[in-house]
Amino acid sequence: MTIGLNDYLMVAGLAFAIGFAGVLVRKNILVIYMCLELMLVASTIALVAFSRFNGTMDGNVFVFFILTVAAAEVAVGLAIIVALFRRRQTVQVEELNALKN
Repeated sequence: MTIGLNDYLMVAGLAFAIGFAGVLVRKNILVIYMCLELMLVASTIALVAFSRFNGTMDGNVFVFFILTVAAAEVAVGLAIIVALFRRRQTVQVEELNALKN
């Protein structure tokens, strides 16, 4: 039994759907952030799968750039979350709805 392109795309689609549902349902900003990262990983799985089955390296190059941008995103996103927590003493989304003091 071999693993085909459809299997990889099914895993990527399932991971993306779980991440998307987590973003819509969850109230904790850290969990929402992790679900966004799961969606990003799902897109990289799909890119690598297409790249492997087409026999080109284009998808792998895109994945390299996506992971580079994701590393910067993690640094900036976690800094913003820490700053919000220090300011408001919470990470619940419904309590972070105003940009005033």
